[in-house]
Order: sequence, then C-alpha cells, then structure tokens
Amino acid sequence: MRVHICAVGRLRQGPERDLYDDYLTRFDRTGRALALGPAQLTEVEDKKGGGMAAEATLLQRAIPDGALICAMDERGKVLTSPAFAAQLGQWRDQGRADVAFVIGGADGIDPSLRAQADTALSFGKMVWPHMLVRVMLAEQLYRAASILAGSPYHRA
Repeated sequence: MRVHICAVGRLRQGPERDLYDDYLTRFDRTGRALALGPAQLTEVEDKKGGGMAAEATLLQRAIPDGALICAMDERGKVLTSPAFAAQLGQWRDQGRADVAFVIGGADGIDPSLRAQADTALSFGKMVWPHMLVRVMLAEQLYRAASILAGSPYHRA
C-alpha cells in the first residue's frame, strides 16, 4: 500500500526536515517487507492567497484517484500507536492501493475537503504546527511498521 503525505507548504532544510527524512527512510525500509510504502510527500502552496479553499483544491489534485483519504485534523480520532498500526494493516489487508494523509496549512483543512475524507486522525487535543505534524506522522508511520514487523522499537 503506497502512502502519500499531501501537505500545504514547503518543509525547508533544517532539523524538522532531517527528522522527517530520517523517519520516512526508516518507514520505507521497514514497511517494504510488509507491503507498506513507499511513502511520498507532495507539497502544495497557494501562491495567490486564496486561503483554505484554494489550498483544498491543490490538495485534492495531489491525492491519487481511489486513495483512502485520512485528514490530519484536531477534530479527528485519537489513536494509540498500536491502534494506528492495526489500522494501517487493516487498510492494507482490505486491498487499499493508496492512502493519502492530508495536512492542511496554518488554518487547517477546508471543511469541504475534510468532509470528503474517509477518516480523520488527531495527535491529541492540542493544536500542532502543520510542519511539525509531518514529522510526527512520519515517526508514527515508522513506529506502525515496526509494530507490525514485531520490532522492539515500540516499547509501550
């Protein structure tokens, strides 16, 4: 199952980018034997200042046809890491070819796009910077693959 991270904005070089790249590399390496991945980042940027609606249009174009859409949203479900791993495994086992994790910009995801999502996940009740959400998602993808592989990375 291919993983697509469709996000507003550009993650510049620096510590967040380094962490993101490291965790995604680990996910791709661990997930390959589990039929998870590769993971791909598609960044979109509304240069005309059209707000959330314009960002939603750009994000929709980035989502592969037929992909399961998972909105990363503060109103989404909060899962434990093992539950997230189980969910990824379930989507894979159901024959989903693609899953797209959608990360909005500073103002979040436009309600019209959020309504199209198959599911929504949250990293808790706090609001996180959208650039940091990418790093957290990459780490959780790696953690999920590690859990499914029986690796000792997840110790909880």
